[in-house]
Amino acid sequence: MTRPEVAPPRPWTFPAPRETVLRNGIRVLLHDLPGQYVHSLRVVIPSSLATEPPGLDGVSAMTARLLDEGTSEHTAEELAELMERNGMVLGAAVSDGGYLVDVDVPASRLSTAAGLLTAALSDPVFPETEVRRIVRSRLAEIEQERASAGVRAAREMARTLWDPADRAARPGAGSADSVRALTRDDVVAHHARTIGPSGATVVLAGDLSDLDPERILDETLGGWTSSTHEPAPAAVAPVPAADRSRVVVVDRPGSVQTEIVVACPGPDRSTPHGWAPHPVLSFVVGGSPGARLDAVLREDKGYTYGIRCAFRPRVAGGSFVTSGSVRTEVTGEAVQLVLGILDDVRDGLTDAETRAGVDYVSKTAPGRYATADTVADESAALALEGLPPDFTTCNLRAVAELTPESLAEAYRRTVTGEWSVVLVGDAESVVPALDGVVPGTVTTVDV
Repeated sequence: MTRPEVAPPRPWTFPAPRETVLRNGIRVLLHDLPGQYVHSLRVVIPSSLATEPPGLDGVSAMTARLLDEGTSEHTAEELAELMERNGMVLGAAVSDGGYLVDVDVPASRLSTAAGLLTAALSDPVFPETEVRRIVRSRLAEIEQERASAGVRAAREMARTLWDPADRAARPGAGSADSVRALTRDDVVAHHARTIGPSGATVVLAGDLSDLDPERILDETLGGWTSSTHEPAPAAVAPVPAADRSRVVVVDRPGSVQTEIVVACPGPDRSTPHGWAPHPVLSFVVGGSPGARLDAVLREDKGYTYGIRCAFRPRVAGGSFVTSGSVRTEVTGEAVQLVLGILDDVRDGLTDAETRAGVDYVSKTAPGRYATADTVADESAALALEGLPPDFTTCNLRAVAELTPESLAEAYRRTVTGEWSVVLVGDAESVVPALDGVVPGTVTTVDV
């Protein structure tokens, strides 16, 4: 037999949605995916954490967590039983740009699931007992987060990178003090003000061949109204801190490892310069075991199990973050190596690195979006960020055209050599090791 020729893969496109509008004005994006019999339903409601009342940081997150804890028709237990009986899984979360409520359900139960979802959004009762339980749960999480070096580093980085007055500088799900202050009345008022159909988008992905999804959604979510909902203001990028170019050490006495986080402000996916270079740069610099960071700190030096970096877009603005942990005794040299590697990328990338990054981002896309839930998640994220449904396809086309020069140019637009550095570890060992390694003074704070 003659061995077949191996041809390059044909261009792949992100599943294009069919777009419609419900009778209450909600935008609907329908992704017909033959063979995907578990449907993924997403509701995106724009909102801004910056509009949370003073002293009540985290009320948005608590509101989201309480949406499935009972309606005027069903108690929390009855609602949970109905969802389980119909094979329905409901989750809700909030980001810097708004609420995302997600439902996964068998195709045959879509109508029932959409009805229960509508009730959860429009008619939650927020029982006092459940509010107190969720508050206690969040307070316990905060204590656990204090024990996690990675979470503690991320929290300190937010305080270091962003202006203290900006909401982005504080935990999205609130601090112990702000969560402890929350009452049921706060949650009820916040729901009435921030959750409603105005500006919302519904995404449905799955095999739609034997369904009438427009009718199902119009009969359920299409009847959702709210006289108290206030449309969200336009998203605004967080303000970088004036003194962000500094080093902060969070003291964990006796720690045998140091968590390293290095960051600077970055773009969102709507950047006028184009988003395509950024996932490729993330992969080449710190997105794989063969990337520049791991090649030195893991493979050559053996200091770490892995150092990763990525551009992290928000709805508006974003950041470029590098993170990982190393042994305490090599912290000084590891920080020096990390900063040196990151700065060296400004001088350019090789053809081989460019090709590896482009191939990875473009040729793994079909696998990344192979299921209904991943398609629905991406479509919902695009809606929340105000990006068109064909953004992912167009971005992949742009990725294929990238060159070492265009990648270096995109990197230099973000990376100026001014870094925010946060280290979580044994300050008694770490601080002396930073002498002559990092510019300026080093600030130490307690865990």
